[in-house]
Amino acid sequence: MRQERTEGPDGGLLVPMAWMHAEYIADELLRGGDLMPPSTLEYRAGHAALALTVFLSGGRSHGLSADRIAQWRELTEYGPAWRAWVCERLGALEALSIGPEGGTGSAPGSADLELACAAWRRLEETELLAPDLDAVVPPSLTAPRRAEQEGPQVWTPAWQLGLPLGHLSMHLF
Repeated sequence: MRQERTEGPDGGLLVPMAWMHAEYIADELLRGGDLMPPSTLEYRAGHAALALTVFLSGGRSHGLSADRIAQWRELTEYGPAWRAWVCERLGALEALSIGPEGGTGSAPGSADLELACAAWRRLEETELLAPDLDAVVPPSLTAPRRAEQEGPQVWTPAWQLGLPLGHLSMHLF
């Protein structure tokens, strides 16, 4: 995040509270699901995907309600639809923040938006090697499969691995 100025419009520090709150909720959901160690790249991808979902859905509510979790579960259910939703919401928020008045009361702060955009860029640009779930490979009859062989793998954008992890963690929370 660029540091263009150190004070907000009212003289206070620019602190990305909406983004930090979204990251906190994402962390709570992923740790509650207990699917991956926090040190893995998959966990970090799931964390970013959930934080984006919470942030872009206006998740500044206090606490984790069953209704909010159900809404986030619905949003994260299908990958391509989620990706389109994220792009649409980020575009709309960017348009609000660079409007004629330089932002509105309904738009998040520029620091929040910068962090959300950076998280989205990382999810889109980072690729992880993952099993190719679309590949159909018949088992070889001549050579038995060793435990360390995983089958065909492909490079996959991080959001495609993080999103199902986040979705499943909400079911297990």
